Amino acid sequence: MPENSLVADTGRPVGSRPSNRLRHEGRVPAVVYGNGVGPITVSVERRLLRVAVSGPAGLNSVIELSVDGSVHPVVVKDLQRDPVRHGVAHVDFLVVNLNEQIVVEVPVVLNGHAKAIEDEGGLVDQQLQTLTVSSTPRNIPNDVAIDVSELQLGDHVRVADITLPAGVTTPLDPETIIVTTILPRVETEPEIEAGEGIEGEEPAADTGNESAE
Repeated sequence: MPENSLVADTGRPVGSRPSNRLRHEGRVPAVVYGNGVGPITVSVERRLLRVAVSGPAGLNSVIELSVDGSVHPVVVKDLQRDPVRHGVAHVDFLVVNLNEQIVVEVPVVLNGHAKAIEDEGGLVDQQLQTLTVSSTPRNIPNDVAIDVSELQLGDHVRVADITLPAGVTTPLDPETIIVTTILPRVETEPEIEAGEGIEGEEPAADTGNESAE
């Protein structure tokens, strides 16, 4: 897994106004903690942060973060985005021991074309977008790929059905469904039985002439 370098500035003032000022200056407020470090409030350059997590590992990339002259291996533990502008608003950096396992979320990627299901009018339904895994930081897979090309209608892919790389495990129940196949639900109009009137409709008047006695 590639490692990237990033420099963090310490001593940033806390609070919404100072944080907004940093964002306008192209910096992202952040905090560093874990493995006997911090928590330390810092800020990083937004452009360089984007570069650091733009590789195949994404947010699970191991970053060499320089803080006051000390370099720490970190991963992004939490990333918050602005709900309106969608830019990065805050980052939590977790200091890791490269020889100890950590728990992270890895994207689940579906490969192949499920032609047999499509021919039946069915759909492939991805239940889990990410998979929780435990691994040492440098051994975290970029993604978990599942081939759906041989799936038939009614098939499921469970946690027990996938093979993870050596040294990577998942705490999820083996019976947890990752991918399933379904038929779209078809809505049918209720049938009106003979003699049953339509709601709100008045019964027809009797137009027959009665005989006079």
